[in-house]
Amino acid sequence: MAIRTLIVLGAGFAGIAVILGAFGAHGLEARLSERALANWQTGVQYQFTHALALLLVAALWGQLSPAWGIAAALAFGFGILLFSGSLYGLALGAPRVLGAVAPLGGTLFILGWIALAIAALRNTA
Repeated sequence: MAIRTLIVLGAGFAGIAVILGAFGAHGLEARLSERALANWQTGVQYQFTHALALLLVAALWGQLSPAWGIAAALAFGFGILLFSGSLYGLALGAPRVLGAVAPLGGTLFILGWIALAIAALRNTA
């Protein structure tokens, strides 16, 4: 995984988080319940945080074990898709069964942070 790819993904996910946050605050506030808006904003918050985590992996790349760095990046990226994506879907009225996906994304976030720590510990440079 190239550093450029990590930067593009991190920046892309962060930019989309800003757009979705603004859309939730200005375009959905009159249409969704408070609970749905809270779910939306939680999705935005976790998406933005883990977009920054992808940028962190890119910034630290030279100090990380490549295999574990890739594992961390993949966990963060797929965590965003599963966790935040499921919350966005639920907020917009998707079937409640989609709620079972969020914990998988959350688990990927946790595994991503663990992988990042291991990546730093296993660096041989």
